[in-house]
Amino acid sequence: MDIKENDSKTKFIKESDEDTKHYILQKNKKTKLGIGIIIVFLLVVIVGIIMSGVFFDS
Repeated sequence: MDIKENDSKTKFIKESDEDTKHYILQKNKKTKLGIGIIIVFLLVVIVGIIMSGVFFDS
């Protein structure tokens, strides 16, 4: 399988009107929802770690 010279660059975020198959994330509702869920989860984990440090430190 040959890779063409102009197709060798993979984009991080693909716009919905672009015609390419080389991308990591597509800019649509599913991606935005998934990123939102991941950010909320990480914030809950960080707050939990901070709270456990405060409660178990005393």
